Amino acid sequence: MSMEMVAWHSMYQAAHAHDERRPFSRATLRRIAGFARPHRRRLALFLVLSVVGAALGVATPVLAGRVVDAIVTGGPAGVVVGLAGLIAVIAVAVAGFGVAQRWLSSTLGEGLILDLRAAVFDHVQRQPVAFFTRTRTGALVSRLNNDVIGAQRAFSDTLSGVVGNLVTLALTLGVMLTLSWQVTLLALVLLPVFVLPARRVGRRLAVLQREAAEHDARMGTQMTERFSAPGATLVKLFGRPAEETAEFVARAARVRDIGVRTAMVQWVFVTALTLVSALALALVYGLGGVLALTGSMATGDVVALSLLITGLYAPLTALAGARLDVMTALVSFERVFEILDLTPLIAEPADPSPLPDGPLSVEFDAVRFAYPSADKVSLASLEEVARLDARGGEEVLHGVSFRAPAGAMIALVGSSGAGKSTIAQLLPRLYDTDSGSVRIGGVDVRELSFDDLCGAVGLVTQDGHLFHESIRANLLLARPGADEEEIWSALRRARLADLVASLPDGLDTVVGERGYRLSGGERQRLTIARLLLVSPRVVVLDEATAHLDSTSEAAVQEALAAALEGRTALVIAHRLSTIRAADLILVLEAGRVVERGTHGELLAAGGRYAELHRTQFDSPAVAAPSDEPALVQ
Repeated sequence: MSMEMVAWHSMYQAAHAHDERRPFSRATLRRIAGFARPHRRRLALFLVLSVVGAALGVATPVLAGRVVDAIVTGGPAGVVVGLAGLIAVIAVAVAGFGVAQRWLSSTLGEGLILDLRAAVFDHVQRQPVAFFTRTRTGALVSRLNNDVIGAQRAFSDTLSGVVGNLVTLALTLGVMLTLSWQVTLLALVLLPVFVLPARRVGRRLAVLQREAAEHDARMGTQMTERFSAPGATLVKLFGRPAEETAEFVARAARVRDIGVRTAMVQWVFVTALTLVSALALALVYGLGGVLALTGSMATGDVVALSLLITGLYAPLTALAGARLDVMTALVSFERVFEILDLTPLIAEPADPSPLPDGPLSVEFDAVRFAYPSADKVSLASLEEVARLDARGGEEVLHGVSFRAPAGAMIALVGSSGAGKSTIAQLLPRLYDTDSGSVRIGGVDVRELSFDDLCGAVGLVTQDGHLFHESIRANLLLARPGADEEEIWSALRRARLADLVASLPDGLDTVVGERGYRLSGGERQRLTIARLLLVSPRVVVLDEATAHLDSTSEAAVQEALAAALEGRTALVIAHRLSTIRAADLILVLEAGRVVERGTHGELLAAGGRYAELHRTQFDSPAVAAPSDEPALVQ
């Protein structure tokens, strides 16, 4: 490696390292060793190759010096040719070792990335819904990308670099002292002139790099939010495109200024250190030449020393920043382990109970619930706050009890915030109760396996989510093994088959991010089709028809009535007209059931339900929202 390359590398490492002043954590090191254990054989071979490669790198300058001595002394041509051949063999070996090292480095690093990403992705998926409602998605994705890659460098770069540089330094210093202790000491005098500016400039560049990264992150957030369909609509509605552009350009201009300043600092730095390297070589040639002329030193040794000087400066400079490299890798590992240390609030039982066959009853028994506080489900770094709120959430359900016999339809009505959607989320166990129990078919949901619970309970929310994938892929999410006929059957029952058949790509039509290429009603009917495809024994509809016009609502209600026959249904609806046929209507207010009965019984009682009914049907009629045409024609 040339002196100029050493300068660039040293500066880059210092600029991109995190100067974390923290002690080594033995627990972190043990966990790192745990991830490295499956790769221990390749890791050992990688270290051996690093040591051998470093040793061969020192041998070449010494042999080059012997060639010069042989030429100067008029030695036999065979000696010169033999030494040159040996240098060539070493060069081939070094190249071969380099290829092998690169392959091992890549397989080790990429293997570690795979292990870490798989572990984090799987662990995050097992977190409760509360975790995702609080966490910034970008910060979470960064753990799977930037921090995992930073951890990977500990094996692919830092470890091999430290081992290789230590071996190179020891061998180089030993050989140089053997050849001439005077020249070696003189070369070491210039080391602070080389290393100290690298660290100082590196820290300055690190500040600039962090500022540029912050501006880049903010620009990324701005683009992500403004380039989404709802974000772009909001900007247009309030007429702020010019202001948004000005804000973006201001940040981009600052990044430009930082880029220019960084480029100039880098160039001046590298030029200065290249000058230092030239001075070091000049000293070697000057002092070494004088010693050679006086007979105190062989001419070949001067050549060898001039070649070895880089072998001395390069590892010394790299090792000077090794602490920062190691700490950066440890920080990355700790940030990954921070995610893995989050204990999921919802745990699958070790010995789950089976569900009975046939239709299932649903029972809430004295259920009390408060949404978990932030410190139980999240991390301050993922929310980008200094400290998480440790205060407990306010109780939103206060001893709720009811029973839905198998095959019955239970409706929940009440004001916004009464606790209806909370009940809907407790049934499929998106959250666990604080006290009391939720039972399906007489079995507490906490005693069921996740597979049995997902197969038994289907939930359709008022904002049914779709992935940026095809209609087919969104449907098969619920039942991957469904065939073509079953898919079309579900679409027909959801009154969506004609629309899908009319699209140019049919089932392979991509619905867009969050399904925005479909109208609100079409999106909801597609989520209902997804529910119909899986055909669960217990169905929860949380405002499932909220986005449908009157015609579509009637059609889907008819389809749902047929599809839900013989199944237990829990229906939440603001439109009281949709739940008149319910076997039991529960009226919730402030987390308590204040009334229960059939539609007729509750109207006759003249209580809260009758008041809601009068408010809805005695006020001037409000036209139902029309189902706007799809954009995927």
